[in-house]
Amino acid sequence: MNVFVTGGAGYIGSHVVRLLLEAGHRVRVYDNLAEGHAAAVPEETLVRGDLMDARTLVEALDDGFDCVMHFAAHCYVGESMINPEKYYATNVVAGLRLLTAMRRAGVRRIVFSSSAATYGEPEQIPITEEHPQNPINAYGQTKLDFEHALGFYAGAYGLGYASLRYFNAAGAAPDGAIGEDHDPETHLVPIVLQVALGQRKSVQIFGTDYQTRDGTCVRDYIHVCDLAQAHILAMERIEPGKGGWYNLGNGNGYTVREVLQVARKVTGRRIPAEVGPRRPGDPPELVASSAKIMRELGWKPQYPDLEIIIETAWHWHEAHPNGYGD
Repeated sequence: MNVFVTGGAGYIGSHVVRLLLEAGHRVRVYDNLAEGHAAAVPEETLVRGDLMDARTLVEALDDGFDCVMHFAAHCYVGESMINPEKYYATNVVAGLRLLTAMRRAGVRRIVFSSSAATYGEPEQIPITEEHPQNPINAYGQTKLDFEHALGFYAGAYGLGYASLRYFNAAGAAPDGAIGEDHDPETHLVPIVLQVALGQRKSVQIFGTDYQTRDGTCVRDYIHVCDLAQAHILAMERIEPGKGGWYNLGNGNGYTVREVLQVARKVTGRRIPAEVGPRRPGDPPELVASSAKIMRELGWKPQYPDLEIIIETAWHWHEAHPNGYGD
């Protein structure tokens, strides 16, 4: 297929781009590089542009594309509550600009990078796709708003879509070619590895009094390459005028302390940690049921073990202590 990837120079997008190219698809990456990295994707695939730049977007998209994969977004929960305007502008308004450009170009399929943040506080574990969606932050709300837009566009314009709700993406390409490089970094696994490299003094544990097996929060970690594979499976099954939505997680939850323990084993480093108060809005446990995508699309994680996930991330961070360096 001929695939247009917004935000394709970012962490998850770049891994999807790599897998698409390996599978023989033609790819164009559209990224303003505000948070992505040019070095993460082949130079010949990259068009530098913003979704709010209608002329550049339309020109880039008007090339016989079969599908759009939409990753371009802001994704910091805390920032979304301080500056919701930024999140609505990018995650909703710019997303609608993309849908308008797709209609003009005759592109009728889209795979959307959504989030488990659309569920809000979990009412049961594991979380299925039927769980109520009640976001507790602006980031999750903007993801849900765009999901709703996709549903209406499917009914009115014949758009076909798949909305993939991620839990905690982690890891890096097994060969160490690409990995995770955010500024600022807020994800636990890369923060732990930065401590192992001596780039931070310690890991901050936010709360140790949760009703979990060791008092710290439980999260479901999924390897970024398993996420990438799910996007290709979803793309291949999209039908115009129809939509689907799928959770993406391993179905296994690990506490913060367990992540630290595994990281110490993988790196052979001490990795000190400090205990702090809970963060407002942090649910005690978030674990996915991915039974639906396994059943309907045949998806199966290839890297379900946390030790392997952290090991691939460590190889990349150890080889790239300054990230992509751009």
